[in-house]
Amino acid sequence: MQDRGQRDRRVGTVVSDKGDKTIRVNYEYLVKHPKYGKYFRRSTTLATHDEKNEAKKGDLVEVVACRRMSRTKCWRLERIIKRGAEVEPVAETAVP
Repeated sequence: MQDRGQRDRRVGTVVSDKGDKTIRVNYEYLVKHPKYGKYFRRSTTLATHDEKNEAKKGDLVEVVACRRMSRTKCWRLERIIKRGAEVEPVAETAVP
């Protein structure tokens, strides 16, 4: 049996957990400008497979590359590094 080698891994923050078995993870990284050499921040949002629906919005997670599961989803949740702050929904009040 052949060894498949290391898979790509990313660490990011969950920005949406509304989908069933799907989370959106925001991944930030630095890019060096080709001419001036200054580093600037870029980010991308990764559609990630979460089989057990265990990650919540605000969690710091590690994701790993996997086979394509849909048109946008080719990452899966590896582990939850740190739980985010639990945010309670605000009750809507009637404005007088």
